[in-house]
Amino acid sequence: MILPVRRGHGALPALCVFSIFLPRGAASADNLNGAAQELAWKTASFAGKGAPVSVSWRNQSSLASGEAARARKVLEAAFQEAGGVLGETAPAMEVRVTVSENATDYLLVEEARKGDQRLVWLASWKRTDAPPAPAATLEKKLAWEQDEQILDAAFPGGLMLVLSPAKLAWFARQNGQWAQSATVALPVPKAWPRDARGRLRVNGPGFQAYLPGMACAGAWQPPVSVDCRPSQEPWVLESGSRDMLLANFAAGRNYFDGRVATQAGVRRSAPPFYSAAAVEEGSKSMWLLALADGRVRLFDASFEQAGEIDSWGSDVAGTDSPCAGGSAVLATRPGDGGQPDAVQAFTIANGAAAALTAPVEMPGPVTALWVSGATSALAVSKNLSTEKYAAYLLTVACGQ
Repeated sequence: MILPVRRGHGALPALCVFSIFLPRGAASADNLNGAAQELAWKTASFAGKGAPVSVSWRNQSSLASGEAARARKVLEAAFQEAGGVLGETAPAMEVRVTVSENATDYLLVEEARKGDQRLVWLASWKRTDAPPAPAATLEKKLAWEQDEQILDAAFPGGLMLVLSPAKLAWFARQNGQWAQSATVALPVPKAWPRDARGRLRVNGPGFQAYLPGMACAGAWQPPVSVDCRPSQEPWVLESGSRDMLLANFAAGRNYFDGRVATQAGVRRSAPPFYSAAAVEEGSKSMWLLALADGRVRLFDASFEQAGEIDSWGSDVAGTDSPCAGGSAVLATRPGDGGQPDAVQAFTIANGAAAALTAPVEMPGPVTALWVSGATSALAVSKNLSTEKYAAYLLTVACGQ
């Protein structure tokens, strides 16, 4: 199967890409040795006899570090038994292996690069510590789809507002379908990052639209009005109905620079981050920040680090959830932005994340994840098949 691979919103030019994935319903290996041998044979065959291969490794599963290290040794030994040659100096091929997992299997995901070719393989083996069935489900409902990038969407008073990089559009229901009723062109900010981001926030009869280096405000009720001006004012980040955070967006970047202010007006400093979610742990209110360095950290009310979460992506959103002790965090899975993503709901207990729902698959990388009301989040994904942007409403449903 030949697929284009993307980073952000642009395709890699002049790249011949072959992606081989484990087909749906394919059998898993009984143990790590079987999965490693499967990958090793493919890797050695593609590298060629005597060609040195460099291997990098990362663990994004719940396997302990010692068990993950054993998995690496098993794979490298199987590769050498298959005739492969390990070599960090002037390698003919570079291999990156990621250990991941789902509800029933551990996964070995291998990305091999040889010249202008890239191959991706996946092998799996059965888990013996499979977690219990999730206590809730994450419902996904398509809200809107269009060719132009969707930064955010809101649904006040039976209408739908869709924020794009160059315009804000109003939609009303006609015969059960959304029909555009108004549109307003927006000035393009001077400090425009490569990966555009924007936030749409409804407040009573009015709304606010945040863009890099620019702020817009207006009324969502007809007749519509929008006023935009250059601004470096902080964005309002909401998390369910519990908490808000003011955060400064870094000019010319696609992340927040770490200057924040709590709902009580207390100013704090944190590492640069992409997204934030408030959580409740007992009587304590805490914040999760998906940092620009790829880690997700837990901060207490004083914004002192209180923990770290493994195996999450760069987008998180906090929602109210009665089946999660009051709050649930939606998070994307880690990845490089060129493959289909997934969103999953979690609870936080004792500084660690526990899965509340099974992951919900997306048709492409998630480009935005924002709170949409107290109990839902809006996830935007770029469909890798149609090239369209699709906005979905995600809601945690209890006891299903």
